[in-house]
Amino acid sequence: MLVTGGSGGLGQALSVELDALGCRVVVHYASSREKAQAVADKLENDSLVVGGDVADWEQVQAMFAEVEQKFGGVDVLVNNGAIRSDALMAMQDPADWRRVIETNLIGSFHTSRAAIGHMLRKRWGRIVNVVSPSGIIATSGQTAYGASKTGLIGLTRTLAAEVGRRGVTVNALSPGFMITEMTKTLSDGVQDAIKGKSPIPRFGTTEEVASAIRLFLDADYMTGQVISIDGGISVT
Repeated sequence: MLVTGGSGGLGQALSVELDALGCRVVVHYASSREKAQAVADKLENDSLVVGGDVADWEQVQAMFAEVEQKFGGVDVLVNNGAIRSDALMAMQDPADWRRVIETNLIGSFHTSRAAIGHMLRKRWGRIVNVVSPSGIIATSGQTAYGASKTGLIGLTRTLAAEVGRRGVTVNALSPGFMITEMTKTLSDGVQDAIKGKSPIPRFGTTEEVASAIRLFLDADYMTGQVISIDGGISVT
C-alpha cells in the first residue's frame, strides 16, 4: 500500500489507518525523509519509506522498483501528495502554475501508470486519488490547484472505466478543511469565516477523513466516484 505525501498530516493519518487494517504501508516523501520515517516508526506492520518527485517519471519508476523488490508490488495506491501555489491568475508566475499541475495531476498519472500493471495482472487493486472541494467549486486564487484537482477527478472517472472489468477500482476522496499545521497558522477571523460557510461549522480531523479508506478498500461495486468528507462545504 503506497501513500504519496505520507509524511504530511493527512498522509500520516491514512498510513496509520491502513496499518490498523493490517496493510504493509509504503510511506512516500518528497522532501523530508525524517518526517516520513517518523510516520513509519508509528506503524505496527512491515513498512517502507521511499522518496522521489512524483512529477518525474524516472524517479517514480525507481521508487516502484524499490517497492516491488520488498513487497512485490502495490495493491493499493493513495495519491495524496500535492502542492499549492495560490495567486490570482493575472499575477501568477507561469512556472508556479505549471509546477502545481505537474505535481498534483501529472504526478498522479505517473504513480497510477506505474501501479496499474501489477493490479491488472492480479485482477485486484485500489487507486484512491485525494482531490479537494477546490476541484468541485470555484475558489478565487486557486486556478492552478483547482485545475489540478478537477483534472484528477476526470482521470479518476476515466481510469475507472478502463480497468473496472479487471477488478480494479479507482475513486476519489475529497477532504475539506482539516486541523493541520497549515490551518493552525490561519488567523481566528479567517478560520471563523471558513467555518461559517460550512453546514457543519468546524474543521474536520485528519483521522475523520482517513477513516474513509476502509470504504474504498472494501467496496468492490463502487468505482469512478468522488466521496466528499468536507462538512458539506462543497454543496453550499
